Amino acid sequence: MKVGKLTTEQLKKLVFSTLNKKRKEVLIRPNIGEDCAVVDFGEYVCVMSTDPITGTAEEIGKLAIHITCNDIASSGVEPIGIMLTIMAPKGTKEEEIKKIMEDASNEADKLNVDIIGGHTEITSAVNRIVISSTGIGKQLKRNILNKNIPREGDVIVLTKGAGIEGTGIICFEKEDELKNLYGEKIINEGKSLLDKISVVKEGIIAGKIGVSCMHDVTEGGVLGAIWEMCTLYNLGCVIYEDKIKINNSTSVVCNHFNINPLRLISSGSMIIGVDKCKLNKLKCEFEKENIEFCIIGEFNRCNKKVLISSEFEEEIVPPESDELYKVI
Repeated sequence: MKVGKLTTEQLKKLVFSTLNKKRKEVLIRPNIGEDCAVVDFGEYVCVMSTDPITGTAEEIGKLAIHITCNDIASSGVEPIGIMLTIMAPKGTKEEEIKKIMEDASNEADKLNVDIIGGHTEITSAVNRIVISSTGIGKQLKRNILNKNIPREGDVIVLTKGAGIEGTGIICFEKEDELKNLYGEKIINEGKSLLDKISVVKEGIIAGKIGVSCMHDVTEGGVLGAIWEMCTLYNLGCVIYEDKIKINNSTSVVCNHFNINPLRLISSGSMIIGVDKCKLNKLKCEFEKENIEFCIIGEFNRCNKKVLISSEFEEEIVPPESDELYKVI
């Protein structure tokens, strides 16, 4: 099996096929493109998501908070709490654990989220620090059950751009190699992209407006997230490559390592489907909050998911191992 998250077919065959649906309280269950589980608690529901950080040892405490809060925000819900599990290899120093927790706590404070529990241990089962984080949010049940779904003609919006997280990670992990060739300015720009990896603000704004759907961009990049979203809602799409924002540092990094920025992990970016009648309101709110965004395509009822560039037209295929793992 390849490094990275399982393919769609592997998930269906090895994971989803083993799950039994027993509890009526579970309103939303695992599915391709589904970021969160939702559990019924009467008037309210509990929205939950979990994710690991395995692709880097740099900024790991910061990343652990944001990747899970981003999943919660993709449901239009404000995250409340985070539980962290830290697995560290033998030889890990106390100051390393303290630094991770200080970074995680600082980021949690920025998002008004509490770290409410978890587990920390030193183990020979890993050869680098691995963190798994579980996020919890609360929402009125009627807002979840009456949630909009995307339809033909809905516009597809991308916040911030492609390859945000992957660029930052690579600039930390391959700093010396890249700095010698491209200079300190490009590397610092790439590292600074990790300051943009939260999508909580745009998720809450879009949730209040009542957009059709949201999906944060993680492993598999922008194209992987679009494919998953289309699969979840049984829709096709047309995506225009020249409309997708790619930061200068991302272009430099991806050209150097010969990787595709549209298939590079990109926490910090959110794919949003929105009815055209609500698009201007979304744009106004994003501009008011200085949230970068670009309109990259629209959904349709065709079976095909198509990427159009100035030179070619190609079908968007299911996500495989993220481009990050070709570098790290």
